[in-house]
Amino acid sequence: MPRLHKSIDIKAPVGKVFSYLEDPKNAPEWIHSMVEVKDVKGSGRGTHYNWIWKMAGVKLNGESDLVEDLPNEKMVLKSKGAAESTWTFKFEPHENMTHLDLDIDYKIPIPILGKVAEKIVMRQNEREAEIDMQNIKDKLEG
Repeated sequence: MPRLHKSIDIKAPVGKVFSYLEDPKNAPEWIHSMVEVKDVKGSGRGTHYNWIWKMAGVKLNGESDLVEDLPNEKMVLKSKGAAESTWTFKFEPHENMTHLDLDIDYKIPIPILGKVAEKIVMRQNEREAEIDMQNIKDKLEG
């Protein structure tokens, strides 16, 4: 299972960063390939929602659950459907800044995209994760 790791420093209090990322309705603002989030149920740990994601030009449907929610410290999302992934966010406060680490373990839907596309998709996901982190920073610092 491929893994991505990204980190960024954000000039915003940890509570603001955590609250923003904890709300799935914000995902289309910062996740480059997120087309739509819908049917959000619950809040905090146990939150469940459906989504439409675009990977290599192909729209994929799925659902996510917030399975770990330690306020201002750590959050873990598990997604399943056409694409499976686990997103682990770790938050470290530093005075008026937040250091954010993101680890994404994912399974590329080979039957959908084809084995040849696997390496291309991995490179694309790497670039998009960088864009996503910068989008969070831009949104919360602006």
